[in-house]
Amino acid sequence: MSHLVLEQAIIYLAAGVVFVPIAKRLGLGSVLGYLIAGMVIGPAVLGLIGEEGKGVMHVAEFGVVIMLFLVGLELEPELLWKLRVPVVGLGGLQVLLTSLVVGGGAILVGLPWQEALAIGMVMAMSSTAIVLQTMTEKGLIQTPAGQSTFSVLLFQDIAVIPILAILPLLATFPVEHAGEGAESESMLSGLPSWVQPLAVVGAVLIVVLLGRFVMRPVFRTIARTGLREVFIASAFLLVGGVAWLMESVGLSPALGAFVSGVVLANSEYKHELESDISPFRGLLLGLFFISVGASVDFSLILDNPLLIVGLVLGLMTIKAIVLGVLGNRFKLAKDQNLIFALGLSQVGEFAFVLLSFTQQNGILNDYTAGVLTAVVAISMALTPILFLLTEKVLLPRLTRSLQPEKEADQIEEKNPVIIAGFDNFNNVVGRFLRANGVGTTVLDFDADRVEILRKIGLKVYYGDASRYDLLHSAGAHEAKIIVIALESAHKSLELVKTVKKHFPNLTIFVRAHDRGDAYDFLGAGVEHIYRETLDTSLRTGVDVMRLLGGRAYYAERSARLFRRHDEDALQEQAGVRGDRSQYFDTTRRRIKELEELIRSDETDRWLREVDEGWDNESLRKEMISR
Repeated sequence: MSHLVLEQAIIYLAAGVVFVPIAKRLGLGSVLGYLIAGMVIGPAVLGLIGEEGKGVMHVAEFGVVIMLFLVGLELEPELLWKLRVPVVGLGGLQVLLTSLVVGGGAILVGLPWQEALAIGMVMAMSSTAIVLQTMTEKGLIQTPAGQSTFSVLLFQDIAVIPILAILPLLATFPVEHAGEGAESESMLSGLPSWVQPLAVVGAVLIVVLLGRFVMRPVFRTIARTGLREVFIASAFLLVGGVAWLMESVGLSPALGAFVSGVVLANSEYKHELESDISPFRGLLLGLFFISVGASVDFSLILDNPLLIVGLVLGLMTIKAIVLGVLGNRFKLAKDQNLIFALGLSQVGEFAFVLLSFTQQNGILNDYTAGVLTAVVAISMALTPILFLLTEKVLLPRLTRSLQPEKEADQIEEKNPVIIAGFDNFNNVVGRFLRANGVGTTVLDFDADRVEILRKIGLKVYYGDASRYDLLHSAGAHEAKIIVIALESAHKSLELVKTVKKHFPNLTIFVRAHDRGDAYDFLGAGVEHIYRETLDTSLRTGVDVMRLLGGRAYYAERSARLFRRHDEDALQEQAGVRGDRSQYFDTTRRRIKELEELIRSDETDRWLREVDEGWDNESLRKEMISR
């Protein structure tokens, strides 16, 4: 038996180690990596795991309990109160309307109302893991679409708790494998019916009191021992004990874990608990998703391809429409609403948990749950592709179609400098030039920002700077310089190409978010590229050196030397970045050259001689004033 357990553990771990990095590399996310791993090692492909995979799934479900405990830790009461309107309003309406619409559709095709309602609630979930990760990578998380998306996902995470409490009430047939569950419910089975609800409320109250008055002093005592493993064990004891208590009174174990997490959200041990438990949560959830992937019935998909594809497309369309209506109601701009609606149109990882729960509690039969599991997995797999389609195809077309709604401003002045985009970066550039008497024509495509900037006295014109006609009206054919700092690196690159083609008289200055953007701009022939964090990072390094007692001039000189060398390295690396091996070799060589150059005796001696020829006191004062 131990040999079989060890063999299965190796198979699961090897599958995760192989397929998750590949999925991440392809931009599909870790959740899909685990699902694919399960599909490959499951009965449908390699057949390395069979019925025993269901037992592993039950163990791995503890990862879901831990996840909800950590979600509770993040939800401080003050934060929930601040986000009450978007979370409860937007998120609550999304879950409610999606559940009703999808459930209503299920009733129309002939399903009992209990099954239809369960399906509606399950399908209302979206993928927190995939959506937030993708939005963060694309720099969308701080946009109105990103903030609205976060609010909806937060409510969905919270909504899992009442959904888990409601689902057992929708059971339509007896559960055949209810042996252990019956034993766990025996604590209340002998009590009068009017006592059982009081016992449930009492169990929740015990969890609240335990978290507020017992666990804090316990954690404080354990923390004083300095033994991290004991602290971790006590955290698991809390989560496991609360889960057992909730299950014993007929509630979801996840409910107790969530409540205890919320109670401890303001605890001084919150961050320690998060950092200690998170790795175990990730591993157990990974095992859970591998088990889900292994349980996908490919024969069912092959036997019913039109049904599965139709359900996927129909469900994602329904969710996108509901989300689009709500986004419009909550005053999202059309481009932001498109990102919001399509980004959340898939079904998320919590649906796997809820579908498993519906099977265990006799709500959905195996066939229906199998079909829906396939639908969820396919919708998640389509999400990265949908984001790409939205960014590359739909948003540009929408932007062009929206132009008649708000015409670009008429520009009557002509200045030597045009500034495209007026975010924090170009805001500083523009104000600096203005303070020095340099005339600038500022263009920005964010109508709200233009209105705010005008109210504080800054002259900004509304319009898409990548349009040839707008650039021409702004005097691009007569100007000398254009400074580009658009929020999207892709849009900045488009503008660079437009300027290169139609206005070769302009010298281009462009902001790069990172080194990758800088490579793209170099490839487009731009000479003046400014990485937004480089100067700040070097200033920080200089101040650190000075605080440690280093010579002020030497620190400044080293920073300038570092910058020149890094700019040269950027040029060389841009030419070889397509060859990974040569790129890494070049990078290692450049790092070594820089360290040797700065530390060389000749350079150090020359710098000391120069420093001694200066009035050191006045030089230090000058550096401090900067």
